[in-house]
Amino acid sequence: MKHQTVEFADAGTVRVYVFIDASNLWEAQKVKGKFLNYEKTMSYISQRFQASELKVFYYTAYPADGTRSYDVEGKHRFFTFLKKGLGFVVRKKPLKQIRAIADSGEYVQEKGNMDVEMTIDVLHCLGMYDLAIFFTGDSDFLALVSYLQKQQKKVYIFSSKNNVSRELRTGGDGYMDVLALGEDIWGKNIKRRDQK
Repeated sequence: MKHQTVEFADAGTVRVYVFIDASNLWEAQKVKGKFLNYEKTMSYISQRFQASELKVFYYTAYPADGTRSYDVEGKHRFFTFLKKGLGFVVRKKPLKQIRAIADSGEYVQEKGNMDVEMTIDVLHCLGMYDLAIFFTGDSDFLALVSYLQKQQKKVYIFSSKNNVSRELRTGGDGYMDVLALGEDIWGKNIKRRDQK
């Protein structure tokens, strides 16, 4: 994949921290019909931004035991691969189930927002990076992006046109649509689970 590198004053000494909102990225993967190959994607980021250091945080909520008719062990193996195989920092928690009532009856809504956990890491590590890359399209992060820029940090947003807010797309120092980055960063096809 041939892309122009992003120039920094001290090329080759740019410390890059990547913060991945898995639920937001999942929307792009569904559109593409393929899983992102994280190893290739991080290699691309390292080259594109001439990173001297690259650290990746991955945020996700997962189905709690007994809440699915299918086996979720594969998700946990994937988290272990990210952590042990690729050296990611994985922050995860079970989806919270909230019972609600509507005109049609009672239903269960699931929530697994990881925005607070991500924000804590971004701020806790503030002195450790020069460039923050957010894999998210959530406009709630705009205030955090603005704060980082006031702290002399560069912030790039990676998302997809179908799932990024206008404010966040234009609020950072750069925006990249993951769907337009080329085939090199994509892995296996997503297999749809049969609905029974």
